[in-house]
Amino acid sequence: MTGLRRLTVALCLVLAATLPQAHADTAKVTFILMNDIYLMGDAAMPDGQRRGGFARLAAVIKAERAKGGHVVLAHGGDTLSPSLMSGIDQGAHIVTLTNMLKPDIFAPGNHEFDFGKTVFLKRMAEANFPVFAANLRGPDGQPLPGFKDRTIVTIDGVRIGLTGATHDDSARLSSPEDLKFLPTVATMKAQAEALRREGADFVVAVMHAERKQGADLIESHTVDLVLTGHNHDLFIAFDGRNAMVESGHDAEYVTLIDVTIEVKLEDGRRTVAWWPQFRVVDTATVTPDPEVAAVVAGFEQELSREMDVPLGSTAVELDSRNATVRTREAVIGNLIADAMRAKTQANVAIMNGGGIRAGRIYAPGTAISRRDILAELPFGNRVVTIDVSGRGLQQVLENGLSLLPSAAGRFPQVSGMTIAYDPRRPPGRRILSIKVGSRPLDPKKTYRVATNDFLARGSDGYTAFGASKPRLSEDDSPLLANEVMVHLRRLGIVRSGVEGRSVAK
Repeated sequence: MTGLRRLTVALCLVLAATLPQAHADTAKVTFILMNDIYLMGDAAMPDGQRRGGFARLAAVIKAERAKGGHVVLAHGGDTLSPSLMSGIDQGAHIVTLTNMLKPDIFAPGNHEFDFGKTVFLKRMAEANFPVFAANLRGPDGQPLPGFKDRTIVTIDGVRIGLTGATHDDSARLSSPEDLKFLPTVATMKAQAEALRREGADFVVAVMHAERKQGADLIESHTVDLVLTGHNHDLFIAFDGRNAMVESGHDAEYVTLIDVTIEVKLEDGRRTVAWWPQFRVVDTATVTPDPEVAAVVAGFEQELSREMDVPLGSTAVELDSRNATVRTREAVIGNLIADAMRAKTQANVAIMNGGGIRAGRIYAPGTAISRRDILAELPFGNRVVTIDVSGRGLQQVLENGLSLLPSAAGRFPQVSGMTIAYDPRRPPGRRILSIKVGSRPLDPKKTYRVATNDFLARGSDGYTAFGASKPRLSEDDSPLLANEVMVHLRRLGIVRSGVEGRSVAK
């Protein structure tokens, strides 16, 4: 080698040693998303398989954690309610089971507020996992103690920002009392920008929100990965820059997102590149985790015992036989319709006689248990509230009376109104008069009607209901059976008999 070449090589080595070098960090992280989990155990599906429930979900999570990689378990909210067990313990069993799963971030859903502010705060205090709700504030506008807005975790040199939000429409959907809710999208944008300023390379928002809110956040490009709950469907979207995911409800399907994040440091600037891979686990394919399954079995035994605890009793005869509830006013129909109206504060309530199923007589003095109510209302219906014109209300009532004198499931058991009708007149023209409260029905007035989700969809000829949009979605509406149980417990004793709510002339 000549002297000139030696000098050139030496100079190159010196320059290489003195010039700034590019530096790269790479993190591989698996995000597991769970959301909208109400049922403790798995459930039989139309394809003959069993899916969902905490034990199958736990099996998915434990299998992933056992691989030894970096796992972030996110919960998109909605779990304390509604379910039969939650109607008894106000979601305490859900917290116990969720504690066993050890989420890394939990964003409350609107159903977390179903039992009111005090119960919500109590359940969140029992949680052994971090609760993120950047858009939730106390009545004084300040953050709630113990709740988080955002945080940054560092994995293999990569800084990952986490933030979360609850449903900003919870005041309408549930019962949070004086808690305050900031707009979800604006709050998540602000939190993401704060995380970037604080050094986050990659930002994840876990939130319970409408699908459009998630889409709006994605379009803002302020958040890299949005993990959501609320819509109950399996949803995956990736536009090459941002991703949004929701797992199916009740852990029937669980979504895992494998993300490789590469951060390069050049001239003091950090540049980030990432790419996701999506895996959907059908929980019919996994064996339930035995530890969690044992705890679920214990709760199910407790639920079974609670089913036989009396809620109240009746001082009058209750008759749920088809020949009664499908042809005329029935005391048990009044009880159910009254429960719907009490829950919703609606003007009137309508329950179809065909939804009352046990077909038995409860003699005066009979104690009535939760199991009795479930036998009468076995379909898992929900209480739905819709706005209907007086003319539309008369149409649905004419439909309910149209098959008399034959017993028909569409026969209306009502609350808040009285109907006089002549079953000898042609169908569609049988009603002689309707009063809502003490006033005659006004065809042009809009009435708030409580009914069940089956009728609200326009089923059984209740087409005027189907044309009206429910004030709350079915998923956000309470279980009918639970509301009847609550109403019966408040009454203590059913004392009212047939009151002339539906009278054939």
